[in-house]
Amino acid sequence: MTTTTPPGPAVADHAATGAQHKPPLRLFVTLLELAALGVFGTAIVAALSGLFAAGLGLTFVFGIGLILLVGFVYALYGLAWFEVARVDGLYGFGLSALRPRPRTSPGFGGWLRSLGRQAIDGSMWRALAHFALAVMLGALVLRIASWFGWSVVSAFSPLFTAADADTGWGTRYPVAWAPLVGGLGVLASLAILWGIARLHRVLARAIIAGPSREAELNERITASTAQRAGAVRAADVERTRIERDLHDGVQPRLVSVGMTLGMAQQKIDTDPTAAKALIEEAHTSTKAAITELRQLARGIHASVLDDRGLDAALSALAGRSPIPVALDVRLDGRCSRDAEAAVYFSIAESLTNAAKHSRASEARVTVRVRDGGTLWARIEDNGLGGAQVVPGGGLDGISNRVLAAGGTVRLDSPTGGPTSLEVSVPCAS
Repeated sequence: MTTTTPPGPAVADHAATGAQHKPPLRLFVTLLELAALGVFGTAIVAALSGLFAAGLGLTFVFGIGLILLVGFVYALYGLAWFEVARVDGLYGFGLSALRPRPRTSPGFGGWLRSLGRQAIDGSMWRALAHFALAVMLGALVLRIASWFGWSVVSAFSPLFTAADADTGWGTRYPVAWAPLVGGLGVLASLAILWGIARLHRVLARAIIAGPSREAELNERITASTAQRAGAVRAADVERTRIERDLHDGVQPRLVSVGMTLGMAQQKIDTDPTAAKALIEEAHTSTKAAITELRQLARGIHASVLDDRGLDAALSALAGRSPIPVALDVRLDGRCSRDAEAAVYFSIAESLTNAAKHSRASEARVTVRVRDGGTLWARIEDNGLGGAQVVPGGGLDGISNRVLAAGGTVRLDSPTGGPTSLEVSVPCAS
């Protein structure tokens, strides 16, 4: 998962301090936003309640209710996202934008599980709870604002009437007291409005800001732990692969070269022609061993990646692929070495799997830098599909290498194909 690093406490406090430079303006904007929520918030809550009720009521009518309930969950997320953005824009707490729960597995089942996790996401429900409280405070602000207006009019009522003033609750009092009563009403209403604005800030800090920072810190700790585990696992898988390639490929070939040269040495005096043939055979095997060592070294480190960048490295990789590869790379500049290496080796391993196991006749590789500074790649082949992550296998190596770089992997390989693998790695990893 691509994550946005939340600002530290010092940054957040600085942002909050910056929001306090003009308290009167901030109080006015707070009251204005609460008044708007008091007007529109009730309608929003009513619409969501109606959507939920309709979803429940129509659940067994051809599944229409299930579609409405899915829309209800997404509507809740949108409202929660808006509330977090509104609070952060108002107070400058330095909050990260609310993010949807990512998929952890491909297909419809993976989407359904991510939807379930979204429906019980604590950060979303905290934001919704704060929105509901803000709507109630907004309704109160409208009432107090109405009282403020009545108090202003009452304070100046002796200028245009001599009749007794109306309290607004069905009773009247002498108009001579109107300036005093109106003035006290103005002061009281302003004090209550100030208190509501301060209460809104306290609630925002307690319900959204505090838990959100704690959750972000826990998420960063979890991600860091997972990255370290992925790095260790990737190193183990890579070491095992190197040992296997050396043991199964280069080592037997070099042993064969030694034996062939030994036989040639024995025949060089008695049968020079046979010895010459053995030496030629050893020479051919030596060149094959050198080629295998070069390929093995390229699998450990691609020098062209450092020298010329990811685009050139992928072009060379596609040129060596045993199956045709349609390459579509659009990059503006370079990403970090770790990010480029993770994406490069993910593509290399995917193309190897496509050629060896999936019986694919062609593959397509797309690479982009997406908004937010994420290096994204998609590898597709038209093979048989059914690819699975097996401990110690190629896909396991991809997952661990990408996880170690702070990225995410998404595999979609239904039986019968096609197979697609998406890799996303932060450019600054």
